[in-house]
Amino acid sequence: MKITDSLRRHKVLTVVASAAVVAAVVVAAVLFQPWRLFTSSTVDEALPGTEQTTAPAATGSGPPSAAKPSTPAMSDPGQAGPAPSATPAAPRILSKGTFVSQEHPTTGTASLVKLPDGGLVLRLEKLASSDGPDVKVWLSNQEAGGDWFKYRSGKWLDLGPVKATHGNQNYAIPAGSDISGLTTVVLWCDRFSVAFGSAALA
Repeated sequence: MKITDSLRRHKVLTVVASAAVVAAVVVAAVLFQPWRLFTSSTVDEALPGTEQTTAPAATGSGPPSAAKPSTPAMSDPGQAGPAPSATPAAPRILSKGTFVSQEHPTTGTASLVKLPDGGLVLRLEKLASSDGPDVKVWLSNQEAGGDWFKYRSGKWLDLGPVKATHGNQNYAIPAGSDISGLTTVVLWCDRFSVAFGSAALA
């Protein structure tokens, strides 16, 4: 009986230990997501306000119709003529910087852009970084590069999750946001409180 009870206890302990190991592996996988070391993604967004529309080409067959002679329009002295067409406003870069690597190799540029409608957009171009869990795009008042622990103790504006590890991407800055002094762009991993890379806007 004693041998049987001992074997039973040993089996129970083995099952419990195995379950604990499996649970630990699952938790570690969920937290660290190690497969992301080997994954990447790409987006290629156009800068808002620069999309061009092309008028559809005329189609049809047969000889071209003869152009009718135009009659000069009569101007009404009491009516103002049409206003001259103005050149459409274009997005304007307010500041720009180049990414430097921190926890992971990161390259590309970041620009603060004012759109024709007055809105502000942070644009990342030719970004190349690493994948990771909960990576956000921040505007920070701390300097770019160096020790990343400073970012948590400073002031920042979270612009949302990074859209991809590579490519050209836009992040709208919410209207009314106070971005005075926020002159550094940070790719911030919220899960582990590390900066993948940062860029100083100037």
